[in-house]
Amino acid sequence: MTTATADLPFIRFTKRRLANGLRVVVAPDPLAPVVAVNLWYGVGSRHELPGKTGFAHLFEHFMFQGSRHVAKSEHFGLVAGAGGVNNASTFFDRTNYYETLPSHQLELGLWLEADRMATLLDALSQENLDNQREVVKNEKRQSYDNRPYGTFYEKLMAAVFPADHPYHHTPIGSMEDLDRASVEDVVEFFRTWYAPDNAVLTIVGDVDEEPALAAAERYFGPIAPALRFPTMPMPSVPRWIGAEHRQVVPDAVPLERVHFGFRMPAYGTAEYDAMEVASQILVGGKGSRLHRKLVREDQIAQDVAAFALPLIEGAAIYAGWVTARPESDAATVEAAYLAELQRLVDDPVTDDELARARALIESSELAALGRVEEVADRLSMYNSYFDRPELINEQLGRYLAVDAGAIQAAAAAIFRADNRAVVTYVPNATDEAAV
Repeated sequence: MTTATADLPFIRFTKRRLANGLRVVVAPDPLAPVVAVNLWYGVGSRHELPGKTGFAHLFEHFMFQGSRHVAKSEHFGLVAGAGGVNNASTFFDRTNYYETLPSHQLELGLWLEADRMATLLDALSQENLDNQREVVKNEKRQSYDNRPYGTFYEKLMAAVFPADHPYHHTPIGSMEDLDRASVEDVVEFFRTWYAPDNAVLTIVGDVDEEPALAAAERYFGPIAPALRFPTMPMPSVPRWIGAEHRQVVPDAVPLERVHFGFRMPAYGTAEYDAMEVASQILVGGKGSRLHRKLVREDQIAQDVAAFALPLIEGAAIYAGWVTARPESDAATVEAAYLAELQRLVDDPVTDDELARARALIESSELAALGRVEEVADRLSMYNSYFDRPELINEQLGRYLAVDAGAIQAAAAAIFRADNRAVVTYVPNATDEAAV
């Protein structure tokens, strides 16, 4: 699957568009007798209408509740029985479904995905809606509401993006909206977005290109396209938030923690690439700036984080956090964290830091490109987001080309006081009294 070209890996693939609009990518990899089937739909939480949030994530669950020829929850059993694994995920800009199977079971994976694309509504019922609505509510309670610091995601997105922006709410959605959802609402959402001309199918592994493409045509070709999709409102936002946003959240947390969010250029831009490299300099291992200064030297922080979310429409978010040690406090660690961000603005990173960051990124990228399921996911992503699956062979080179000047310029444009959301979690009085 990979060959060295200018010391960088190269993924060989074939792409084809079926008559119904489905984009298909096949990348042979004979190293192991497995195949990854990866299907991305161009629908995520940003495609939801006001008052109907959470539908994209709800469908991630519905897609395992049966279709015309597959019984409820049988999808998991058929894949496991064939010696494979499968799952799904929902994000702001897409929803994806995937299986990794023994290569001779390729057609099982294709048949399962095609059957639910074509006939999911045959199994949709009020009972399924009620059951999966409760599953999603329980997931929100476990991952957000009842988890220490779990609400930070929602709070940062709401602070960085205005209320009329589709990135303002997270994919988990509103439980009130889900309570109001009817079967008719759910049927309409599926018919609007779940169609072959809004999807990318990628097959990677121990397969031959033409037979794999022929199998994709056989299973997905008969499915009718939607032909047109709604134009979703995507209000443009200024480059910066315009003011600092602050919120203090008393909660059932063991230690004070400060979360940060900054508006930044979208995924796919040169500035985004620069901030990916900057993340390695800030938090890439124990030798990184934030970890070395706040955790090891000053010993004021329990842990640190910094990362960019890959959002593609107009803007994205750069986020991070620092957890104060018991003998420290939120104000102290916030000041130290922001000082390290400002250092990226004031002084170019050193050659040694840049070399270390590039080495960490190269190691991570090469490891990812050695796994068929990761290659399939990236080919689907680049094809879905940019209609350019060949970016899989370009992205590492883009990261390695980032220099100190690009990092400094991106940091200066992003890490501004008027472009900052700060959400501070403190133990609430009840918890302190109990201790």
